[in-house]
Amino acid sequence: MDGVILYSVLILGIIAVAAAVILFLTAKKFKVEEDPRIDEVLEFLPGANCGGCGFPGCRGLAEGIVKAATAGSSDIPCCPGCNAETRKKIGEVIGLAMQESVPKVAVVRCGGTLEKTTRKSDYDGPANCAVAASLFIGEKGCPYGCLGLGDCVSACAFGALSMDKTTGLPVVDEEKCTSCGVCAKKCPRKLIEIRPKGRNGRRVFVGCRNTDKAPAAMSVCKAACIGCGKCAKECPEKVQAITVENFLAYIDPAKCIACGKCAAACPTHAIKATFEIKVAEKPAEAKAAAPAPEEKA
Repeated sequence: MDGVILYSVLILGIIAVAAAVILFLTAKKFKVEEDPRIDEVLEFLPGANCGGCGFPGCRGLAEGIVKAATAGSSDIPCCPGCNAETRKKIGEVIGLAMQESVPKVAVVRCGGTLEKTTRKSDYDGPANCAVAASLFIGEKGCPYGCLGLGDCVSACAFGALSMDKTTGLPVVDEEKCTSCGVCAKKCPRKLIEIRPKGRNGRRVFVGCRNTDKAPAAMSVCKAACIGCGKCAKECPEKVQAITVENFLAYIDPAKCIACGKCAAACPTHAIKATFEIKVAEKPAEAKAAAPAPEEKA
């Protein structure tokens, strides 16, 4: 009996050794030599693995950067959140100068605060915008506006978004936002757009996505764009950054010079600006506001 057990153990041992040798030789034959620059590039990436770059995580991006550099490509991918200094350091690692990117930030294209929108129902389903949107349900009356359930907030890996309880809208922290675009992809109503930060942080955009006609749009939100076209008329002729289609205005960030004239002309204040807008006083208003001259005795 003891001989049988010893023989079995011996056979199993021989099989184990043979399997180990086979695995070793196979691994050695098919071993893939990884470029050491991948780990070096990875050190400069944020490590959030958000996927905003289009690659499967930060390591996937690092591999993509090194691969593109090895191939001599002029189009080197990079993390949207990398600043000029980080791009320079990555460029030193791969031996190629990285192209500078235009600083961008997420903007919320909805001005439908709790004060300005109508309330149509009490939503008691899952606290998830995607679920609410799929059921065509939301507490606010606007079918195009923010649902206020915070899918964008939970999707942000950098803590750059938070919900304002007073307005019921998400707020973007520009200092933390890396313009990765994950929040924009998560919003079921496509209310978040990644736009250039603009010179000195001056940005102008339409904070509305409602494409209904003016009466219908205003019936559910007092801050809705009514497609009146006044903004387009105020836009400098040489610029022409504003188009109005389907009763909704859109400002092209590539053309906009952030003069603010459109925001001043918007009757519903649907156009948002990151700087103070001075509304010019009309002559009639100025005359009415002027003190009446004193009568002579």
